[in-house]
Amino acid sequence: MTNQKRFNVAVVGATGAVGEQIIKLLEERQFPFQQLKLLSSARSAGKKISVCGVEYTVEEACPESFEGIDIALFSAGGDVSKALVPAAIERGAVCIDNTSAFRMDPTAPLVVPEVNADKIKEHQGVIANPNCSTIQMVAALKPLYDRYGIDRIIVSTYQAVSGAGTRAIDEMLHQTKEVLEGNTVKPDVLPVSSLPVKHQIAFNAIPQIDKFQENGFTYEEMKMINETKKIMDDESIKVTTTCVRIPVVYGHSESVYVELKNDYDLAEVRELLAAAPGITVVDRPEEQAYPLATDAAGKHDVFVGRLRRDLDHPRGLNMWIVSDNLLKGAAWNAVQIAETFASERPE
Repeated sequence: MTNQKRFNVAVVGATGAVGEQIIKLLEERQFPFQQLKLLSSARSAGKKISVCGVEYTVEEACPESFEGIDIALFSAGGDVSKALVPAAIERGAVCIDNTSAFRMDPTAPLVVPEVNADKIKEHQGVIANPNCSTIQMVAALKPLYDRYGIDRIIVSTYQAVSGAGTRAIDEMLHQTKEVLEGNTVKPDVLPVSSLPVKHQIAFNAIPQIDKFQENGFTYEEMKMINETKKIMDDESIKVTTTCVRIPVVYGHSESVYVELKNDYDLAEVRELLAAAPGITVVDRPEEQAYPLATDAAGKHDVFVGRLRRDLDHPRGLNMWIVSDNLLKGAAWNAVQIAETFASERPE
């Protein structure tokens, strides 16, 4: 970044998977921080992390941690955000929160910079980072929404285990080894819910992410439904979702069917997507070239392919959307918000 103003920055959840990515991105992007404070739970406090050649000691997060902080990036879970974001705001920090704690708060902008960066300036102390599966979908749909309008979205997700944390990754890898060796596995982590029932993830697909709600949808599915409408600023869009956990480490994949309000040209759709910021089109079926989680892992963009006109609905469009859930789906989107905020902050 070229902005000369420098900021005192705190990263909450610094030792977690997303926190580690945030720190890496702040370093890679040469974010203009003057002071950097790395915060975590008491369990991880004391750990040493090197950033830009300087060794930092991770501190236990508490309300006093935010004295003098300008920007605080939270990725330590909803309960931590609910407890500490108000304290950070009270001390003058602008909080970019990567949990679900404030996403549907009417006073908190819910931001994907490629879609609604203009909302950042409306913050009242907190800017919410959307759910990982929502981010990649709305980033790909925004150019189509602007050009044709959207009436209905039907999405099925195929989500990586890293979305459930490092314990889920370890469980999948361990189960895979055990199954290949002919041993019985005892699931312990997935699905993440309040119930004791767990299912094998190795060589399997679990059609549950988060807890079931009274309407039969899971919390993850309701996040996608509600967040899409808020980000697009359009309550009229009809959205239905099925979210599935699959045995992939990094990278969420989504099968998205969208009914547009106006007629479209498929070649123009490809051109719109190819020209959109943060979107890479991989759509050469004659070469068997389409987005893959293994290709998206470690990359910032959202990848779109399998673009095809629906056979029955004249304005129906099918597409396949893939992105790294820890990067664009979490850390990179949060750092993009921070960069946008920092670039617009007066000297």
